[in-house]
Amino acid sequence: MIASARERSLPIRTPEGVLFSLPLAGPVTRGLAWLIDVCCITAACAALTQVIVHTVGLLSPSIGTALAVLLYSGVSIGYGMALEWRLRGQTLGKRLLGLRVMDEEGLKLQPSQVVLRNLLRAVDLLPGLYLVGGAACFFSRRAQRLGDIAAGTVVVLLKGIEAPDLDQVLPRKYNSFRDTPHLAARLRQKVSPREASIALQLLLRRDELDDAARLRLCSLLAESFRRLVAFPEEATAGLTDEQYLRNVVDVCFRARDARDGQNPGGVGQ
Repeated sequence: MIASARERSLPIRTPEGVLFSLPLAGPVTRGLAWLIDVCCITAACAALTQVIVHTVGLLSPSIGTALAVLLYSGVSIGYGMALEWRLRGQTLGKRLLGLRVMDEEGLKLQPSQVVLRNLLRAVDLLPGLYLVGGAACFFSRRAQRLGDIAAGTVVVLLKGIEAPDLDQVLPRKYNSFRDTPHLAARLRQKVSPREASIALQLLLRRDELDDAARLRLCSLLAESFRRLVAFPEEATAGLTDEQYLRNVVDVCFRARDARDGQNPGGVGQ
């Protein structure tokens, strides 16, 4: 039975027992992203072809044409490989539509996976207009085209995160991070939606974990956030890892007050 779009999601369970899921992108959304990428590739190739025509083409039109064909093939394949690796699973089309390529087990995307899924794009395009890839994506339980199945990847939809009533999760206490508004703003910019969601879910479900697992996960996440932005010692002194996470979640999910530094809506110590 074909899974409905609502049922298609990628469940990920951390070693500490926290379960979260990401919605999978269907063939229609992926097709629109591909059309955007085709426009980008075509524009780039058109500009480069003009350079070839005005250089090599003047000497030998046939060689110029051959080079233009090779150029289009190289750019078509290299575009996806380069951007998906450089932009952590996104091309320009995917970024505009909020899509990202991920390992199907939630692990870090590897270069070999990026290369394989893009090399097999030629098969998915057959017999034209992505008919093979679209059909595979439609019938696949994880909305995977053939390149995804071979590479062990999926394409997820990065939906905007809706926070619950944070007053029920984070009591309104002093948040030392808001004393340095420029660092708080930098933290908001650097923390990805996925990282913020994991931290929020941990705080929401802290009572479902045993103490050892909760402390370990808090330690791992807090250390990850510490590497993103270094707050001054006076802002972090005396904070446990869980209190550090509460400050981070407060900064990421609560709208800034009119005067960020006065932080009536913060949490922490």
